[in-house]
Amino acid sequence: MADTKGDTPMSSMFCRRNPSRLIIQGLLLFSLLRLNYASTDPDVEGEALVDLLVALNDSNHQITDWNYHFVSPCFSWSHITCRNGNVISLSLGSAGFSGSLSPSITKLKYLASLDLQNNNIAGVLPDYLANMTHLQNLNLANNNFNGPIPAAWGQLAGLKHLDLSDNNLTGEVPALFFSIPMFNFSRTGLNCGFRLDKPCVSTSPHRASVKNSKVGVVASTASCGGFILLSIGAFFAYRCFYMHRLKDSMFVDVAGEDECKLCFGQIRRFSLREIQLATDNFNETNIIGQGGFGKVYKGILSDASKVAVKRLTDYNSPGGEAAFLREVQLISVAVHRNLLRLIGFCTTTSERILVYPFMQNLSVAHRLRDLKPGERSLDWATRKQIAFGAAHGLEYLHEHCNPKIIHRDLKAANILLDDDFEAVLGDFGLAKLVDTKVTHITTQVRGTMGHIAPEYLSTGKSSEKTDVFGYGITLLELVTGQRAIDFSRLEEEEDVLLLDHIKKLQRENRLEDVVDKNLTSYDEKEVENIVQVALLCTQGSPEDRPTMAEVVNLLHGEGLADRWAEWMQLEEVRDQEVSLLCHKFVWGEESSHDQEAIQLSKAR
Repeated sequence: MADTKGDTPMSSMFCRRNPSRLIIQGLLLFSLLRLNYASTDPDVEGEALVDLLVALNDSNHQITDWNYHFVSPCFSWSHITCRNGNVISLSLGSAGFSGSLSPSITKLKYLASLDLQNNNIAGVLPDYLANMTHLQNLNLANNNFNGPIPAAWGQLAGLKHLDLSDNNLTGEVPALFFSIPMFNFSRTGLNCGFRLDKPCVSTSPHRASVKNSKVGVVASTASCGGFILLSIGAFFAYRCFYMHRLKDSMFVDVAGEDECKLCFGQIRRFSLREIQLATDNFNETNIIGQGGFGKVYKGILSDASKVAVKRLTDYNSPGGEAAFLREVQLISVAVHRNLLRLIGFCTTTSERILVYPFMQNLSVAHRLRDLKPGERSLDWATRKQIAFGAAHGLEYLHEHCNPKIIHRDLKAANILLDDDFEAVLGDFGLAKLVDTKVTHITTQVRGTMGHIAPEYLSTGKSSEKTDVFGYGITLLELVTGQRAIDFSRLEEEEDVLLLDHIKKLQRENRLEDVVDKNLTSYDEKEVENIVQVALLCTQGSPEDRPTMAEVVNLLHGEGLADRWAEWMQLEEVRDQEVSLLCHKFVWGEESSHDQEAIQLSKAR
């Protein structure tokens, strides 16, 4: 409360400074709280991850975004996969860690996959990992762990993949660990092999029995549900597949990988061995990207063609399996010049892999913010071309696919660039098939903060209009070159959200401050039009946003002036309503003047 009559409460000053951003920032705060409370102990998980990183000794500073003072780990922290607000996967391989494994990791109660391979982590194998009952994948290969395998690890009944190879271990391998579907104890000093008459690497007796047997191959193929069908001129060929036994590899063939669960025409099924050879056994130096469900590796097939290999890390969970099935199904029915084409896939009992063409020019986000010396930056003509291409791709998904497809994670990082810098929408792992009779679906919120529509954050309901919102934010990324959320803007007392930042600059007619400083030349009128389309796409109410078919027309200037005039009028009304709400919040009552203003705003 003010001490004198002339003082103005801080909340009143804030309302007058930028009233329209209260709604979106309030929704952002609500969504953060909503996701946090979805987890049993969300703050504990964030603190546990920071403690873990300190103990691991990230001397190479590979991880810079783990800071629980900012946001929940499940929003923006790298190397993490979450479900229902809980951390379920950590991918920390080849990060140069030289410390030890902290007991704080046991606070990640729902962790299913832990990958720490190819580091220099030292110490004994911790027995407290036995408390992590959800653990299915444990990869500690190529570190400096010593001592025996803790007997307590026998409690990890759900363990399906255990790799301890290339460590300084001693003692015997407990017999029960040889029943794990995939294990590797080679080059460790552990007693296996001849002394225990057990293999140091998991093998498949079924594969051995049919190796080099034509009859075995035919039987295996027949068990898949049918013989290979090939005929000249056939447009679609449905095939069930088999794989040969893998040799000389830490990832070995296992029983059941010939189970035919997916058979699609014109999409190739690769063997795991082919994928391993293409990616140099998933060498960390070949990683070109990382998403919510896995890593993406650059690879070269036997015919010398370059590919991008997406390996799902959450392969044993319902979410990872569903994402794989969904992506293969989607890409098999959605074919368009502005959509990423699926070359093939690979499935085993423990792997889910997708193979795409390699995009030499990488992503829009890379070209906007992560250019390397000698790489071409995006000029205005190319950015405009990308805007149109992405719009056409989304329009196809919404209007011409039956059932229609919602992408749900549209952003600059998921728009790839072909050899001609044409936009290609990628990463359908978060997409959702929508029945034409259903206007929206309710599901757990997925996507990237800053790109997620407010109604999706608050209700969990997504629709085509959530994609329109994401597209609008992407347009702002193209114009400004900035991220959708940038905490560094706080230092300049600017809005963290790019959308709020642009709205403020637009109200102040500061077009020159909107445009990316890396753009040396551009058409001011075209920039103004693109910004207007972006703001029309990012309106708070989904009903007010245009469809993607309408967006394509607006990009050509058709009807833009009228829609923009309506938007300006709506914004004025919204600002008045928010200001009145702020006034009521600060002073606790409404004046007759306020009542009259409210009636006028409703009338408009």
